[in-house]
Amino acid sequence: MAPPVTRRTGFSRRAQYTTFFGYVAGIAGAIVGVFFLFVSIYDHNAFAGLRGVAGDAVRPAAATAASGRSGGQSLIATIEGYFFAATKNAELTREAQVTRVKLVEARALAEENLRLKAVLGLMQEDPNPVAAARIVGSTSASTRRFATISAGSAQGVAIGMPVRSPMGLVGRVLEVGRNSSRVLLVTDTESVVPVRRASDGVPGFANGRGDGTLQIRLISLGINPLKKGDTFVTSGSGGLYRPGTAIAVVSELTRDGAIARVLSDPGATEFVVVEPLWNPARELPAPAVPQP
Repeated sequence: MAPPVTRRTGFSRRAQYTTFFGYVAGIAGAIVGVFFLFVSIYDHNAFAGLRGVAGDAVRPAAATAASGRSGGQSLIATIEGYFFAATKNAELTREAQVTRVKLVEARALAEENLRLKAVLGLMQEDPNPVAAARIVGSTSASTRRFATISAGSAQGVAIGMPVRSPMGLVGRVLEVGRNSSRVLLVTDTESVVPVRRASDGVPGFANGRGDGTLQIRLISLGINPLKKGDTFVTSGSGGLYRPGTAIAVVSELTRDGAIARVLSDPGATEFVVVEPLWNPARELPAPAVPQP
């Protein structure tokens, strides 16, 4: 005879207490979960300290995994290079020809900038980085875009500091732990960066789209002057980001701007530097005081 579908605890006190406390624990867990959900919705920074502690705890394991991932990517790149050497050589030849033209244009722009800065009396001076760190993790399947780096308050990192790689801007520090920090990537939907076109200074804003690209919105509405291949850099408006840091290249035009591809992809970036907050007032020369 098949056993009944529902089992009764019968007259066993132990079974009755076990069932009762199981229900109590389940209801209590649901209440606590709903409480934490509402707290996280209305106060995004309520658990920043706990996330910092958790980030510090998993930092060693994450750093080890990041090293293994870098080694695996290098191995895959070596195998692909062996089988696609001819195609790669042809692509590199075409890129070299384009690069020669761009190099001449870049030299001309650099010479013009030197002349303009000499007239204004400004000095070109790169800031000393606060810390160098490894990207030990980043979101890939979420609509939000964050990364974790292996540097925190012990290395001098503070909230709001820009994070960049050799290719360009990565994001800014959102939360800081002892030896790790959480970075809001420029591709996140909550990230807005003042930018300008590198060639002529057309101003705009770069807003993350959550899919690895940026939406470039121009300040001046009217005829869209952008075209595919335009490079955008930070403008420095409002402080925070130092002007002239590369950020994206236009890949598709829209009615009021363009969609741009980020130059510094966190998935392909291993090491980054944390820069100090940029203060425009420090970069401007002191006003001349008339002599009596």
